[in-house]
Amino acid sequence: MKCETCGNDYDKAFEITLGDGTRHVFDCFACAIHALAPSCAHCGVKIIGHGVEAPGTFYCCAHCARHHGHDQLKDRVETGNDGRTPTAVFSH
Repeated sequence: MKCETCGNDYDKAFEITLGDGTRHVFDCFACAIHALAPSCAHCGVKIIGHGVEAPGTFYCCAHCARHHGHDQLKDRVETGNDGRTPTAVFSH
């Protein structure tokens, strides 16, 4: 099968089917990420982890989201002093 990103004809290529039924063929994860992963609206990096999302916009982290006025988004949640209550933590 032929990779739709780089054009390599590779016997170990794989197929990804999206939720809407659209099918894609790639020869490696790098090509799949290049073609399918969203880009951060602030810095442009491809988001291959969870990232954060504001209405209709993706960011690689809360730091980038804050540059666009989305102060409520958090990178992660940690446990508070009581060992149970979540406490928001910024990683940048």
